[in-house]
This record gives sequence, C-alpha cells and structure tokens, in this order.
Amino acid sequence: MKVIMYGIPNCDTIKKARKWLEQAGIDYQFHDYRKQGVDEALIQQFFHQLDWQQVVNKRGTTYRQLTPEQKDTLTAETAAPLLVENPAMIKRPILQVNDQLHLGFKADQYAALFS
Repeated sequence: MKVIMYGIPNCDTIKKARKWLEQAGIDYQFHDYRKQGVDEALIQQFFHQLDWQQVVNKRGTTYRQLTPEQKDTLTAETAAPLLVENPAMIKRPILQVNDQLHLGFKADQYAALFS
C-alpha cells in the first residue's frame, strides 16, 4: 500500500493526522509543500479527484488576503496557479492511499480507510 500525506508540517491538523498514522503503524511518505513544492500537475491531480472548491482552504489567512476580485472570479482555472504560488491555501491534509485521494482528517475516517 502506498500512502502519501500532502501538507505543511507545522499545521495542527497535519500533526494530528501524522500522529494517528504513526500510532496505527501505517508507513507513509510526507510531501511538504514548502520543501518539495507544488506544481500545476499536482494541483490538477487534486482537482481531478476532489472538488476544487473543497481543495481551496477558504478559512486561512492566505485566502483572506486575496483581493475581492480574486475571490469573486475564483474558478478551477484561476485557483490552480494561486495554489501553486500559495500552497498554504490548499486544505490539509490531502492523503493519497494508492491512487485515491482523501481530504481532511478525522480519526474515524482514517480508521475506516485502513481497516
């Protein structure tokens, strides 16, 4: 089983998800957006399986700093380059289990994934 967690290491939700995986003995790779980067192909992979509007973290400070025009005209096409430029705007974590993507962290959700 191939498991990759995408995110930023200092995010509280990422910390909880990583702790859960480690306590469950799940071997995984961590893709740090800041160190390993984000490119258009990765964003398109996310958008292909997940609703682009769910991938965009609208609660974070990066999103709130967008201009009203950027927010009003946000589409999958305009969001992708913004996410490449500002990976903190990607909702976290995104967990890839084999070829399936899962968004967010809830212990029950992870338990069902790995049961």
